[in-house]
Amino acid sequence: MMRRITRALDRYVWSEFWKIFVVTALGFPVLLVIVDITENLDKYLNRQLPAEQIALSYVYFVPESMFQVLPAAVLFATVFAIGALTRHAEITAAKASGISFHRLTLPIYVGSVIAAVMALGIGEFAPQAAARRAELLQENRYTPGTERRNFAFAADRGRVYTIGALNSSRAVMEGVEIARQGSGPAYPTYVVVADRGAWTDSTGWVLSDGAMHILTDPEGLGVTIQYDSLVDRHLEETPLELTANPRAPLEMGYQDLGRYIAALERSGGEADELRVERALKIAIPATCIIIALFGAPLATSTRRGGAAYGVGISLAVTVIFLVLIQLTKEVGSNGLLPPEIAAWTPNMLFGLVGAIMLVRVRT
Repeated sequence: MMRRITRALDRYVWSEFWKIFVVTALGFPVLLVIVDITENLDKYLNRQLPAEQIALSYVYFVPESMFQVLPAAVLFATVFAIGALTRHAEITAAKASGISFHRLTLPIYVGSVIAAVMALGIGEFAPQAAARRAELLQENRYTPGTERRNFAFAADRGRVYTIGALNSSRAVMEGVEIARQGSGPAYPTYVVVADRGAWTDSTGWVLSDGAMHILTDPEGLGVTIQYDSLVDRHLEETPLELTANPRAPLEMGYQDLGRYIAALERSGGEADELRVERALKIAIPATCIIIALFGAPLATSTRRGGAAYGVGISLAVTVIFLVLIQLTKEVGSNGLLPPEIAAWTPNMLFGLVGAIMLVRVRT
């Protein structure tokens, strides 16, 4: 059935795109692994980590690195697939047969959409892999201070703690808020607030003088329960663990990061940088589609330069795009632009240029 819908030329362009895409999508992470090993192997060995533990950590490094390079893989696959058709005059032959450039490159655009969906999936799995890698490499082992003030902590089970003050040596905290976003009456949203909390090894955290708000209605209606003391069995983090630095954005998925940002803003913290990172979790997968629209007309200029010219163009565009992302991250983090607009600025620029080039290409 598929062969009846697609032409032989479509299948040829499709296969050329995916051969290059797979090699690039797997090759770039391997290159990044080699670079990381070169830079950090001594540090890992000084921690006396077993060799198999270090090796396993690099397996968990692949999703994070692949998420970052998928747009570059789409660009390379687009430039080389169309560049080969251009150099061998196959595009000219297709046009002579009544097939336009836009119709000829349709399989590549379909492939870029699939790559974008893959990037979204990898982007949600990568935080779990990054957290596991940090655990294997013992990245969280350090000597923290004993006090921490006005911070938010993203915990498991979708819970976020907002704490006014924490003293790990005395094992006490003040101004506690624990929030969990629910999905309906069967799994309601709740907020636990407490004036104080104290930790003991036998009971864990005991919260004092507070209330629990259970929200069963989207409009905020629900039940409020006052209490003198409360033991939250899910509040399992020790005072030392709560003193640790919060999870990095790479260790949180889109929804977890959103909850963490909301808690941080409620506590008066600055969340612009995190809002940029959250927006990039959608913007980078979308880049796969935009970069294909940009790369397709760009690839028609590789006829005379050959493969080396295609590599040069692809690398140059990739470097420019990565530099733009870093610049706009800084601009958004410093509040010079709204974080979401800053995260999408590279896509908007490349999309505009790509649309102009696509309109001007000879069909």
